Amino acid sequence: MFTVTGEFPHLERKEPIMRALAIRHVAFEDLGLLEQILRDRGYQVEYLDAGVDAVDHDRVVDADLLAVLGGPIGIYDVANYPFLADEWHVLAARLSKNLPTLGICLGAQLMAHALRASVGPAVHKEIGYGPVDLTEAGQESVLAALGETPVLHWHGDEFEIPDGAVRPAETRGFPNQAFQMGPNILGLQFLLEAQAHRIEQWLVGHSVELAAAGVIPRIIRAAAPVHAAELSEAARRVMTAWLDNLEEAGETGGV
Repeated sequence: MFTVTGEFPHLERKEPIMRALAIRHVAFEDLGLLEQILRDRGYQVEYLDAGVDAVDHDRVVDADLLAVLGGPIGIYDVANYPFLADEWHVLAARLSKNLPTLGICLGAQLMAHALRASVGPAVHKEIGYGPVDLTEAGQESVLAALGETPVLHWHGDEFEIPDGAVRPAETRGFPNQAFQMGPNILGLQFLLEAQAHRIEQWLVGHSVELAAAGVIPRIIRAAAPVHAAELSEAARRVMTAWLDNLEEAGETGGV
């Protein structure tokens, strides 16, 4: 029999790793400006590539934070892209638990559909840099940190606001630019994450859509660096405010 004394620093308890999972539909439409913010807050960032990786129920629902990103397809394209059904089914399960979930563009539309709100094609597309107008609810939301900063718009579909959610932002052509349910669930129609130095990937990857919409690539190319610093700071403020609110609500606070 023997007695062990002394301290063993290598056996000290460590904080559990928080896992942020991003569902990505197009390789260049990733977390962009938001990724380093998450890493700086202690999240381990992982990607699930829709259509390549299985939309595993447990992996998605068990993530500490989920971000569902954009893409050039719509939720009504499920016959051609069956993985969309897998996404909204698992989103419905996750959202029913009120777990921290961020949706951007297509991601927000998938979230709205999972919350039983109407989603479909708009009468026109909105592509290019411009601000959103904050509603009264928006002035009191995490989007208040956005102010009048121009963000990148790139959408031709729109969603209705889900029951129980507030409408924090609008533009003249798209009255529903965002929705929020409590501190944990946030859907954004606009692209808060787009990085100016990678805008050429967007212009090449969506060249057919730009041509069909009559949008001249050089206009977006020229605008990107002009708004880069302001948008980067705005993205940091908005994301930080949202993450702060998650922590204050214990990450599973009521809707």
